[in-house]
Amino acid sequence: MPVEFLGIAATNDGSETGPRSGAAFDKEYTLRLARAHEDHGWDRVLFAYGSGSPDPAPAAAYIAARLDRLQLLLAHRPNVSYPTYAAKTFATLDRISDGRLTVHFITGGNDHEQRREGDTLTKDERYARTREYIQIVKKIWTTHEPFDHKGEHYRFDDFVSDVFPVQQPRPGVSFGGSSAAAYAAGGAEADIYCLWGEPLERTAEQIAAVKAAAAAAGRSDVPRIQVAFRPIIAPTEELAWEKAHRTVDAIRARKERGEATTVRHHRRGTPEAPSPQNTGSQRLISIAESGERYDRALWTPTAAATGGAGNSNALVGTPETVAQALLDYYDLGVDILSARGYDLLGDAIDFGRHVIPIVREEVAKRDAERAARGPQTLAAVR
Repeated sequence: MPVEFLGIAATNDGSETGPRSGAAFDKEYTLRLARAHEDHGWDRVLFAYGSGSPDPAPAAAYIAARLDRLQLLLAHRPNVSYPTYAAKTFATLDRISDGRLTVHFITGGNDHEQRREGDTLTKDERYARTREYIQIVKKIWTTHEPFDHKGEHYRFDDFVSDVFPVQQPRPGVSFGGSSAAAYAAGGAEADIYCLWGEPLERTAEQIAAVKAAAAAAGRSDVPRIQVAFRPIIAPTEELAWEKAHRTVDAIRARKERGEATTVRHHRRGTPEAPSPQNTGSQRLISIAESGERYDRALWTPTAAATGGAGNSNALVGTPETVAQALLDYYDLGVDILSARGYDLLGDAIDFGRHVIPIVREEVAKRDAERAARGPQTLAAVR
């Protein structure tokens, strides 16, 4: 199965290691970064969501109108708009992009961050709402006759959209989470299930949980699996590890100075949020407390330094070492690899030049060998 690469569509050059140099939405930088991904072998980029961040939907439309091939992954929180409105927005963006849109639905794992925009539901209630929201959006995308909806969280009468996606029957749905509630919702509704980078053994356990949830929901298929990392690469192993330690030192220095980072909703040691609430971050912290290095190249101090904030476990080494580590995940059943460096632009170019070609070549060899052994071999492995 062909492998895909997901990068980041940041709207400014800030990261955990340094403050941004300009506005929160830097139009020129946003386009430059997206173009670097398109020109260096990436398949799609994520337009992330934060309570105070620039709206990702118009940012995605801006890029879609200026680039021809790069696919778009748009993050969306159900609490910020009604599903009838959101479905039209997504369909319009799929039209603007000529069918390059996937939507990533974020339930929200932190009560404080959710309350910033008026969302007071509990975590389990949010997952139930997200599941209902996705079902409504899918129906709006594919239904040409007016319909009513009377659900737990949404009610409306006689709605039909006049704008439909280019993709048929609909754009893809992406979803993430590491709790039982997340597996249940995403296993039932997602086309792509997103995980943060963990040791291989734990990733295999999560993949099994997603597959079990899909089966429990009555699906005959299973979501594709995506796993996210922070690659730190250099021409030699020694230089890569020096770079890794400089990176984590920079993260810690910003934290000690009290500077805000790009991820604000997992602050530790404050009255509002003494520890992360979401299961994914708790898992990252637990893994970091158990050890710094796992498997071929996984390194946890970057996650520990941010309090398990988002995609934060690193893969450290030469391009060849990092590529082989990614292939280990591919062999588990992961076929979408998400990567984001700390120098967003430079790292996107370096990763595209030096890592992506190795992974694609090796995946092609693996798939050719499996195909040669027989049609059942690939299905048994994946």
